[in-house]
Amino acid sequence: MKMKTFAYRSYVVFMCFIICSMFSNSADAKEGIETAGEILRFALPASAAGAALATGDTEGLVQLSKSGAVTLGVTYGLKYAIDAERPNGDDHSFPSSHASTSFAAAEFIRGRYGWSYGIPAYAVAAFVAYSRIESKQHHTRDVVAGAVIGIGSSYLFTSPYKGWQVAPQVGSSFYGVGLSRTL
Repeated sequence: MKMKTFAYRSYVVFMCFIICSMFSNSADAKEGIETAGEILRFALPASAAGAALATGDTEGLVQLSKSGAVTLGVTYGLKYAIDAERPNGDDHSFPSSHASTSFAAAEFIRGRYGWSYGIPAYAVAAFVAYSRIESKQHHTRDVVAGAVIGIGSSYLFTSPYKGWQVAPQVGSSFYGVGLSRTL
């Protein structure tokens, strides 16, 4: 378990390093935000699949695949059915596929492994959605619709991982949420 925790923390530190280096080397902060959003769009679903693989959770991989397929099907079906212009003048604005895939992965992580992993995943998904608005690729309605599609599809297909439990932790000088696993 210590090796998995170390690997997870290393991944988080690595992603933070990448994002920070983009902002410090970029002449234009908006370009850095857009680039970070592009990278995190793929990193979040990869992290969800990695978590399932690391725990030997093949059922979780199937659930992630189902929610991903529905997310992409609904998103691209709506993109081509609804003629919506992007803020930059391009076509196929509604809904945001970046937001839908990111929020689908975040909800899968939350629904399968609990809030202690879900909160950071949702923070990353929210950043991806923000990056699409900031870079003038989408309107707010586009990313909100994408988030609803992603969350909804993962909510339909994701069940909690067996052996994992999320419970409130309360003491005389602290409170929080704990994640535990029984073998």
